[in-house]
Amino acid sequence: MGENIFLFVPNLIGYARIFFGLVSFIYMPHDYKIASSCYLLSEFLDAIDGHAARFLNQGTKFGAMLDMLTDRCSTMCLVVTLSLFYPHFMFLFQISLCLDISSHWIHMHSQSMKGGDSHKKIDLSENWILHHYYTKRVVLFSMCAGNELFHCMLYLLYFTSGPIINFGLFSVGLFSIVCVLMAPVAFAKACISGVHLYTACVNIAAVDMEDREKAALTVDEDSKNQ
Repeated sequence: MGENIFLFVPNLIGYARIFFGLVSFIYMPHDYKIASSCYLLSEFLDAIDGHAARFLNQGTKFGAMLDMLTDRCSTMCLVVTLSLFYPHFMFLFQISLCLDISSHWIHMHSQSMKGGDSHKKIDLSENWILHHYYTKRVVLFSMCAGNELFHCMLYLLYFTSGPIINFGLFSVGLFSIVCVLMAPVAFAKACISGVHLYTACVNIAAVDMEDREKAALTVDEDSKNQ
């Protein structure tokens, strides 16, 4: 009897992420405590599924796709909520969403055309920024965590500034501090998404050129044989 890919431990963790994400979306408009707790729990599980896949040798193409789609959908739903909470910044949120989703989708597509099974598999011949971003786990984790924290703090700040920290002459809420500190990380993450998009387009264009060259050679050979 064959293995059931859908019941692999990393994929079960992925289903749990979806469940907590859905609970978070339900409560997101009005109960920030439940929403933020479930959202962050879902993101915490994201850091576990990869380790489980490597430890149990259960890495699969389905799991890679499930992981990426869950990441993108989670961020998308949170940013949609932020657009409602901060309508004056809706355009920036829309651009952020478009860049994030399109860059990951086209990169995943380019990898599948080249024989890869995950958007996190980067060849040494590709852009050095993406190479370091995906091959240095500390960098990848820090960037992703910082980006999520920035959006989560924006969400929480709509309801509360968090615990107040006194700095002598003035006081600042903890959520405000974390939001400001993580803002450069979120901006850098957006820039990397831009590089992501550009590199993937170059890769697909290279595949197109190779296909056209093969087609031209085939036509030439057929002409010579006639």
